[in-house]
Amino acid sequence: MSSARRSRPTSPAAEPVASAPTAVRVLKKYPNRRLYDTQTSSYITLADVKQMVLDGHAFEVRDAKSGDDLTRSILLQIILEEESTGAPMFSTESLAQIIRFYGHAMQGVMGSYLEQNVQTFTDLQSRFAEQSKGLYDPKNFTPEMWTQFVSGQAPMMQGLMGSYLEQSKSLFAQMQERMGKQAGGLFPMPGFGAPKK
Repeated sequence: MSSARRSRPTSPAAEPVASAPTAVRVLKKYPNRRLYDTQTSSYITLADVKQMVLDGHAFEVRDAKSGDDLTRSILLQIILEEESTGAPMFSTESLAQIIRFYGHAMQGVMGSYLEQNVQTFTDLQSRFAEQSKGLYDPKNFTPEMWTQFVSGQAPMMQGLMGSYLEQSKSLFAQMQERMGKQAGGLFPMPGFGAPKK
């Protein structure tokens, strides 16, 4: 049995990144709240995990004892730290609104809507970066510098933001349509449901 513990697992997720670039990096969280990176065989901090996110590395965080997936919990911890320092992304009112959706019939729809909207914004950001390639180094931009840069790029930004708003509007319309189909005739609400022909 002890030799089985020493042998290397053969699952694709446990293979080194060099032989499988899409392998998911496994981090273990111990009861003492420390994170252990199984790829580097070392303890890491939340700042290291944040850097992994920024670098686009695929990873999952597992409880060292139970094996439970703790990835979402760790990501929420990182968001909490970011919101507590520097320039927060969410206002108090927007956080309160998000909390109000928990346990509400629209929780699943809202989660899907937010996820799609964030993806659309990420796509917009990528297009903007591609169009302004060579004009700036995005790694050196602070939020303040970004605001100044964007304000100087008004025509291009108006086009990109218009595209983003149209996609956001389309996502909202799709969400309304899905809600109407799901609700059927059970909860008649003005403005929801399939458009009348």
